[in-house]
Amino acid sequence: MPLSPAAHDPAGTGSVSGRSRQGAEPPSGRTEAEPAAHDPAGTGSLSGRSPQRAERTTAAPSDPAHRSAPEETPRRTPGPTDAEPTPTEPAADKPAEPAAGGPATGRRGRAALLTTALTAALLLLALLSAGIGAYHIPTADVLASVQHHLGLGGAPLDRVGESVLWNVRLPRVVLALLVGASLGCAGALMQGVFGNPLAEPGVIGISAGAAVGAVAAIGLGLSFFGNWTITACAFTAGLITVSAVYLLSRNGGRTEVVTLILTGIAVNAFAGALIGLFVFFADSGQVNQITFWQLGSLAQATWPKVLAVLPCALAGLLVAPFYARRLDLLSLGEGPARHLGIDVERLRRALILVVALLTAAAVAVAGVITFIGLLVPHLLRMANGPGHRFLVPGSALAGAVVLVAGDLAARTLAQPAELPLGVLTALIGSPFFFWLLRRTRRKQGGWA
Repeated sequence: MPLSPAAHDPAGTGSVSGRSRQGAEPPSGRTEAEPAAHDPAGTGSLSGRSPQRAERTTAAPSDPAHRSAPEETPRRTPGPTDAEPTPTEPAADKPAEPAAGGPATGRRGRAALLTTALTAALLLLALLSAGIGAYHIPTADVLASVQHHLGLGGAPLDRVGESVLWNVRLPRVVLALLVGASLGCAGALMQGVFGNPLAEPGVIGISAGAAVGAVAAIGLGLSFFGNWTITACAFTAGLITVSAVYLLSRNGGRTEVVTLILTGIAVNAFAGALIGLFVFFADSGQVNQITFWQLGSLAQATWPKVLAVLPCALAGLLVAPFYARRLDLLSLGEGPARHLGIDVERLRRALILVVALLTAAAVAVAGVITFIGLLVPHLLRMANGPGHRFLVPGSALAGAVVLVAGDLAARTLAQPAELPLGVLTALIGSPFFFWLLRRTRRKQGGWA
């Protein structure tokens, strides 16, 4: 009997094309591995055979020599193209270089641009606010009078103009600048301390608590610190209020947004009840002063009031930027911040003290003015990101711009009457707060 074709195939392919399928079957007594054993190339290929036979044949080799042959990868001498990596394949040992003009560079550029724009807007609004009113003073005359008082040339105004500018307008502009900067900075610090975007001294009741301290000083006729009495009482009451809000809004080691807002509602209601009680027992003169605290206004601005609030406002505004880096670390979470060396509780206590100082300084001279600390940090955060190195001082600058513009609008929109500044800011800030509340709830998928 002649040998099977696979045994005499010179190429070792096992090809039996042109023969019948029965003729391709091995004779009885032969194993399935014979074609592979006689295949010089070790391929075990059987073209034209049935799939079942091909599967059994390719799976059959058991000889180590034949099994390792297909697994060996032939070595190739490196060519000239192997000296450098391909353009689509970066070198393994070469670190990737950051692209020029990355996110950090762009953010710093935006921060510088925003700072320049806000500074220019503040100077322009201050000049306009100093000149616009019932007694109009041209901007050039305002600049000339300021230069004359600073010893830089210029010329003084007439007697009435000098009195209006230096005894009425400029104290009001400076007071609006200090109060707006204090409220804006306090809002940025509050949002960083509580770790949520809804925290604000007015929303969670700190402004109302500080107003209670000021109203108590007025209603009880306290004067143990002279011109500093109202400021001291407002500061003490604000500190007590913010401590109570902080403790009541903590649950399981974190601050919940719902608890924060509900606590603020309760504190505002209780503070309103206390203010109403003082109004009930006050005389007519004290009632007018208490109404001033409730509505918020800068109509009674004088240089002594500016000097009374200036130390508290400057102390808080100068200290706050030094906590910017620690606030950035705290935004990662309490656990990561502790691992990075931050004493979280100590940081929060210090910042709560700064917030109470800034809020008390503002409330002591301007009454309750809400939503500045909520609106301003959010606008800056949307414009330049959440980094506190720009957000804290930028919120102070933008808060001054917003309140100077708001005071100018309150004086001019309903001439000869004057709108309460706190009412005007609440009319603008309340819709923004409502939009922010719904946006935050939608992003978190609900409060439950």
